[in-house]
This record gives sequence, C-alpha cells and structure tokens, in this order.
Amino acid sequence: MEGNKMEEKYIPREIERKWQKYWHDTKSFKVEIDENKPKYYVLEMFPYPSGNLHMGHVRNYSIGDVIARFKKMQGFNVLHPMGYDAFGMPAENAAIQNGIAPSKWTYSNIKNMIRQQTELGLSYDWDIDVLTCKEDYYKHTQKLFEVFYKRGLAYKKEAKVNWCNGCHTVLANEQVENGKCWRCKSIVEKKNLSQWFFKITDYAERLLKDLDLLEGWPERVKSMQRNWIGKSEGTEFNFNVEGSNDSIRVYTTRVDTVYGVSYLVMAPEHPLVKKLIQDSDNLDELNKFIYTVKNINDIERTAEDAPKLGMFTGKFAIHPLTGERIPIWIANYVLFEYGTGAVMAVPSSDQRDWEFAKKYNLPFKIVIQNDEKSLSLENMTQAYVDDGILVNSEEFSGMNSKEAREAITNKLEKMNIGNKKINYRLRDWLISRQRYWGCPIPIICCKDCGNVPVPEKDLPVKLPEDVDFISGTLSPLETNKEFLNCKCPKCGKDALRETDTMDTFIDSSWYFLRYTDSKNENIPFEKEKSDYWMQVDQYIGGIEHAILHLLYSRFFMKVLYDEGLVRDSEPFKNLLCQGMVLKDGGKMSKSVGNVVSPEEIVSKYGADTARLFILFAAPPEKDLEWSDKGVEGAYRFLKRVWIIVDRFINLKTESREELNENEKALRRRLHRSIAKVTSDLNGKFSFNTAISSIMELVNDMYHFSETESIVSESVVNECLRNLIILLAPFVPHITEELWQHIHQNESSVHSALWPEVDNSALIENEVEMPVQINGRLRATIKVNINDTKEEIIKKCQESEDVKKCLTDKKILKFIVVPKRIINIVIAK
Repeated sequence: MEGNKMEEKYIPREIERKWQKYWHDTKSFKVEIDENKPKYYVLEMFPYPSGNLHMGHVRNYSIGDVIARFKKMQGFNVLHPMGYDAFGMPAENAAIQNGIAPSKWTYSNIKNMIRQQTELGLSYDWDIDVLTCKEDYYKHTQKLFEVFYKRGLAYKKEAKVNWCNGCHTVLANEQVENGKCWRCKSIVEKKNLSQWFFKITDYAERLLKDLDLLEGWPERVKSMQRNWIGKSEGTEFNFNVEGSNDSIRVYTTRVDTVYGVSYLVMAPEHPLVKKLIQDSDNLDELNKFIYTVKNINDIERTAEDAPKLGMFTGKFAIHPLTGERIPIWIANYVLFEYGTGAVMAVPSSDQRDWEFAKKYNLPFKIVIQNDEKSLSLENMTQAYVDDGILVNSEEFSGMNSKEAREAITNKLEKMNIGNKKINYRLRDWLISRQRYWGCPIPIICCKDCGNVPVPEKDLPVKLPEDVDFISGTLSPLETNKEFLNCKCPKCGKDALRETDTMDTFIDSSWYFLRYTDSKNENIPFEKEKSDYWMQVDQYIGGIEHAILHLLYSRFFMKVLYDEGLVRDSEPFKNLLCQGMVLKDGGKMSKSVGNVVSPEEIVSKYGADTARLFILFAAPPEKDLEWSDKGVEGAYRFLKRVWIIVDRFINLKTESREELNENEKALRRRLHRSIAKVTSDLNGKFSFNTAISSIMELVNDMYHFSETESIVSESVVNECLRNLIILLAPFVPHITEELWQHIHQNESSVHSALWPEVDNSALIENEVEMPVQINGRLRATIKVNINDTKEEIIKKCQESEDVKKCLTDKKILKFIVVPKRIINIVIAK
C-alpha cells in the first residue's frame, strides 16, 4: 500500500504540536451558516477562568469534542464554541489580596486556559469570542436587563439577605455553610437591603410544565427542577387573633387535617410577630430568639434533621371551625418567604409538628385514620402523613382525605375566610451583588423620577478601570465619584448610578445565544442567526448546575421568546451531566492534595492519551476513579495502533475480488465496530464501549497481520482507513498523523465522511456450535450456516475432540438445534 515512511516510534508531543498549529493556521474549525447542511450545535458549559484546568474540565471538553468531531464527519454543520464566564468574586479577591486589577488577573487566566485547551486538541472555532467581562458582551447583558425591566420583570425592593461583612456582599443560601461565608469564613448575618430582583415566579408554571418537553434531559435533573419550583395545591384561610382585629393567614396542602390543629407556628420574620409579643413579660428572650433564628441559613432551618426550636408568644388564635383557643408559637422551621409565613400545626399528621409538639409538650389529636383503623396516640411512634379517613372532624368524619379537602375548602370559602391556592417554592431571583467585578445594573437613581433605565444609546454603563479597593470592604463603585454621579435621563437633574452589579448567573443565562452572533455590535444577536443554530442540540456540564444555571437559562429563553427575539422557548434540546473525576475515593481537590494536573499527563503521555483514558474509564454520566495504570494502558494502546498501522502499510498485498475466510472475518469485525461505534456515539454517548469495540478491532488486525502472508489490497485499505476514522473523534492528533501516512493527497481526517456499515460483511458463513454429551459440554465444532442436520452430525462425528469422548460409547441419538447446540445422548 502507498504511503510515506512512518517514524519508528510514537512521539505524541511532537505530533500534537504539529497538528495543533495546522488546525490553527488553516482555521480548520471555523464555521458559518450553511443552509445546505443540517446543523448541529454542541456546547460544553463555559468555565470560570480560574487559570488552570482540572481533570473535570478535561472530561467535560473531551466529551463535547468527540461529539462535535463525530457530527462533523457525519456531514453536519457543527457549531462548537468556547468562552469564559469571566466576572465574579475570585478576581476581585485577588485584586484585594495581591493588588492585581481584576481585569488583568482574569485575562491572564483566560490566556493560560486557552493554551491548555489548545493543547488538548479541542475543535473550537476560536473566532467566536465570548468573554462576559468584555464591554462587547456586558453591553448586551445590560440591554437584556432593560428588556426585563420594560416587561415588568425587573424590580427593586427591600429584602432580607445573607450578608457577609468579610466579602461585603450578599450570599445565596447555598454559599452559607454552618452560618459562615463559604469563601472567607466570616459570620454571615441577616440584613435588610434594597435589592434588584427578576420576577421568575411569573414563569413558575411554564418552567414546570415545559419540563415535559425536554425528552433529552436526564430524569433526575428534571426531578430536581420540579422540586426546586415546588408547586403545591392547597388552601389559604384565616385564624383570628384572640382579643384583637388581627388575623393570621395560613397555607396548607392538608386542610383535611384542620380539626387536628393544636397550635399555630409563625416565622420569626412575620410582620405580625412584633405586635404579638410587644407586651410580653418575656420580651427580651423572645427578641433574642428571633434574632438568632433570623440569622440561621434557610436551608439549615428547614433541613429534616435540624432541631426544631420555638417559643410561645403568649397569644392565642381562635380556630375558625371549632372556636377552640390555639396557642401561637414562633419557630425556626417556618420560613416567611414560603406560603404565608405561618402554618397550622397538626402533630399527628406532620412529622415536623410531631417533633416540635413532643419537645414542647403540646397536645395531639388524631383526625386521620388509616385503612385498618389502628392508629391511636398510644401506639403511634411518628406522625401518620398519608391520606386516610377523617375522624374527630365533625360533619366531615367518615370522608376520605381527597373528598374532605374539597368539602372543607368549600366551607371556608362560604365563610369568606379561605380559598383554594396554588403555591410555589420558587422565589424571585435576587440579582444584586454589592461588588465591583460584575456587569453594572443600567439604572440611574433620581430623587424625583425614581429608578430610570439608562438610555440604550448610552450603553454600556462601563466599569471604571481606575478604582480603589478600600481595605477589601466597600465596592469601588460606591466610592468612585466619576462613576457614581450622573444626570437623570428624564429630568436632567443630578442623580446617582446604581452601584450594585448583576449576579453572574445572568451572564451565563444567555451566552449560548451570543455564540450564534458573537461579533454583532448593535444587538445581542440576530434572530435569523439564532434561529438557524438554536436550540443547542447537545449541552454538557456538571450535575452541580442542574438547578440554578439551567433554570435561569430556561427562564431567560422564555422571556426572550415572549419578546419575539427567539424562535424557541427552551434553550437546550439534550442534556448530558457528566460525573466527577475522583482520586483515592474522593473528589479531586487542592485542599486534600489529590489533584492530578492535566498538564503533567499531557506532557508525559500526550493529550490523546489523556482524552482516551478519561473517555474509556467510565460512562460519561458516572463518576470516574482516576487510575495511573489506566492512563498507562491508554498510552500503550495508542502505541499499539501506531504499530499496527505501520504493519498494515507494509503488508504484501494483491488486487483480487475473492476473499479468504480470514479476510472475511476481519471485514466482519471492522463493520461490527463501525456499527457499534456509530450506535454508541449517536445519542447514547457510550464512549467506553465504543472504544472497547475499536480495541477488539485492533487486536484482530494484529492477529491477521501475524497469520497472513499475501493479503487483499482492498481489505487492508478498508481496515486502515476506517480504523483511523473511527478513532479520530477520540484521539484527533495521532489519527491526523496516521491519515497523512496513508492518504497523502487527502485533507484532514476530520473532514472525512463517517463510514457506513456494509451489512453483507456481517453475514457469517460459519458458526461455532457447542457439543454436549449427556448434557455436559465436551467440544465445539465449526459448521456452515446452511448445513443440514445430517451434515452437522457428520462433521460432529469427524471431529477429533468429539471422537475422544465417544470411544467405546454407544450413541443413542443426536439432538441438533441449528446454529445453537448439538447434544449427543449415549448409554450410561
């Protein structure tokens, strides 16, 4: 076979640098709209530019790169971009600690990450430039903010927040760990601040309902989003406060248990609490308790295993249906932000209430009986939380729970004190951050006109470059007079700019749209271009983003859909959440000293080895345990591929149509591999089994090369060509080099068309059949698939292995199941 002389040894770093330069110089992965091809948009979640990739990044990007290269070879017009989620706290902290400007720190890290990604051989179109900290991006983020504002979806209000004095900013609940800031470990306090919100709750029902449209998403991710949105259908009604005109409104999904109420529980933040306790003899203790609970993280307060803490207010409410006096308590396990901030407590039918009532010796009353009617306060060890039959519930006794919920709600509605109510756990999205390194909120605060959007012609509101970080506390935007002072666009009077910047989740909620038109200076993206590329056909990222990032991106897309800016109301058609990379049984982490550097692996073994190991070691959705031996095994396999290609190039060949049985067997293995790899890459992404099939092909090629002297030229060419193509998406550098050895006049292997299966090659003329004697396996024989039973019996009798077992034996009969098994029955 023709080809230029190969190097004797596989030297990965030389090969990889050569082809990375070639891809860069020829812009091999540049993409344009092409209406003559089907499009495919594959996207990995873009990273925060921390400066160094870890093996989790390598896994994420390798998965996306295999899919992108495979789809391109299948004839798709592939969009495969990369950018950087470049705003955020770490850059600002570096500025405070080291005196480095956030922009300088960020761009330095981005430069290093691009170098690392290039060394992995990733097929990005680097002409698509999306850095969220650049003016040409955040200008459009500000324009989209104003879209939300004009639609009534952006508003400002005073709200309780988690405040870190160390970082001088608001923290999300997830960023508070054991009452301390996850970054600086300062004590976190609850603080009322005037904050900007996006009204995501207006879209709660659509976000919930449209999860059913996402057939290509993992069910566990959809379940996590359903739980986060937290839709519940229930009843709201009032308890009047004894001796006053006040009432406490409660929300419950189990109004069928209302006759079992033994106390009311209010959140400490409830505005009525202050009035209820103002004349209490225990005021100081109550205020101390309220302060303590307010400063506990909401997640910790509502955790199932969290201790239930409370205090009696000294006041009573009147049960609206029975007239009973009901004590009013405040407790840690009720949140003001959910429902009405007050709940009716039924200890016998709610486990939290059960634990609280046991602790504070509050009364129990059974109002829901199980089907066996076996519940009693004497034999119950926990709350009975299921539906059942009502007891001790006046005229509703004997009804089942479902009927009673409807009937009791109707009664409360007729009394004009209650109504049906749908509630969501989802809260509006707090987007304000009191930091410098973020997208400025484009609002001007005027004493006369209120909050006024910055006119579009004046966007972007630029982050000032020359800023002073005062002892790492106040945001420089609060002290920078040039930034702060401005004129009101409406009245022309002196005004102040908004000094809060946006939550970086906003930047990542639309970046996938910017990729479709990243050079557009006037608008975020042209609809024509986004309509061509969107939806993202395959989105890839970690399970840690299953809720917030994905939910916010879906919310953004729906708002832009309602505005007429996009065609689709969902951004991501298919989602793959890859597992973590573990070492020594735990997640790789600098803090525990078990980090494996991608650069070390690439330097020692090459990028192709790193990619092959991480794709072969485990299915992409499963956690992957790091193995040095596994890396070495991947490297040995690539050296084996190098050798077998060289061997096949140097085989003695002849041109003939008729193939011998070994050649047919090798073609059969080849086309089985083509079928397997194609199937595994088409949506299933079973990279490990695809690679395993290629390894089997290489083994068979080795065996073939050792047993055959003069071989069919067509078989050699077919096997070489298709082996390299099948491997190309996984290990792009070595395959590019090998391709040039066998196809000097052809362009890149990554432009070659993906092979099709020759079904005729899969047909086997011979099969192996096991031979049993009195039910015990004794031998195997080869038979033609068209052999008759008589011919099979004859071959069986002629087999030396079978003859040995039948010496001096009397054969009673042969039982032949064609293509399956032969059983010989002999006399015992």
